[in-house]
Amino acid sequence: MKCRFCGTPLNNVFVSLGRSPLSNSYLTKEDLDKKEPTYPLDVYLCEKCFLVQLPEFESPENIFTDYAYFSSYSDTWLKHTKDYSEKMVKKYGLDKNSFVIEIASNDGCLLENFVRMGIPVLGVEPARNVAEVARKKGVPTEAVFFGAETASRLKKENRPADLLLGNNVLAHVPDINDFVKGMKILLKAGGVITMEFPHLMKLIDGNQFDTIYHEHFSYLSFITVEKIFDKYDLTIFDVEEIPTHGGSLRIYAKHKGDESKPVSAGVDELRGRELKKGYADVNYYSDFKDRVSKLKKEILDFLSKVKKEKKIIVGYGAPAKGNTLLNYCGIRAGQILYTVDRSPHKQGRFLPGSHISIETPDRIRQTKPDYVLILPWNIKDEIMKQMSFIREWGGKFVTFIPGTEIN
Repeated sequence: MKCRFCGTPLNNVFVSLGRSPLSNSYLTKEDLDKKEPTYPLDVYLCEKCFLVQLPEFESPENIFTDYAYFSSYSDTWLKHTKDYSEKMVKKYGLDKNSFVIEIASNDGCLLENFVRMGIPVLGVEPARNVAEVARKKGVPTEAVFFGAETASRLKKENRPADLLLGNNVLAHVPDINDFVKGMKILLKAGGVITMEFPHLMKLIDGNQFDTIYHEHFSYLSFITVEKIFDKYDLTIFDVEEIPTHGGSLRIYAKHKGDESKPVSAGVDELRGRELKKGYADVNYYSDFKDRVSKLKKEILDFLSKVKKEKKIIVGYGAPAKGNTLLNYCGIRAGQILYTVDRSPHKQGRFLPGSHISIETPDRIRQTKPDYVLILPWNIKDEIMKQMSFIREWGGKFVTFIPGTEIN
């Protein structure tokens, strides 16, 4: 295997999480008796450009063409998209003469904010079932994968983007060179790119091993992203550290040579901070696997204690990250009685690998469990507020990342 960005042979294993099915391949009852395909979750570090990455075992077409994740079922995320849209309009003076394109626009929950403000938009979303939901909301959406070829066609058929954005997509593309090249093509002269993606620094500092799954091909530091964008004559001129998905970066990029947007002090500060911590030193990455192994033991010890005490533990949420955690730790139906999810697209199905059933949130009131394990720990405050009624019978909330915490 060679680095997907710079082509250097990959020999350094960052962490190995065993074998796992695709994290968003939720099962029907009929599927439970069938053999489930699994793939290695072995993550490599490139010793030249320091891109942390997974091999491509399954094509994006197989993973994303029919997709179970819909953005609109998290109140926290909806607020994030609204705040972002308002900020961009104010910051860059977007109006009815502007054009906003979102790559991996999901069910249109972000772009509909611009639509309401009368700003023309286009969504690019490869999952046909999800794109259809966006269109029904009045968000023009193309069901297609993004890259240089698609960018060239869209530019010809529409117009280049004043604002070109992508949230939680940069990590999801196996051909990151073609993807960034496409953004260069589709961006208007004087236009702005914003990309949000989980920050590798937060993954390492916070033991966030569960954010590793086959849909995430790359795990990105700022210094590596700068190299990738620079290769395609795009300059990152600003960066924000934001709380989404356990800690993400929002980068702002422009065409190289665009003098209208000065590079902020934050760019130099974050680059310097990563270099000081050792992100350009192979040795810095070496102890992560040991910390993950230690956390696995801690999780299993807690579940063993719950079983001995004859207490009941159920899950909240059916996120991809939860499936990585459950499968790496070997947790199965029985250890976790069931999990619940607000999305009707997941209810009535079963988690891949663990085969834990996905119920409606009302089920928790009926069974009155002792513990509710929050699998999407990144929105635990939202969930604890929604489910505060478990306190009525002495129920407690549990999260496992960055370590076991009981509330």
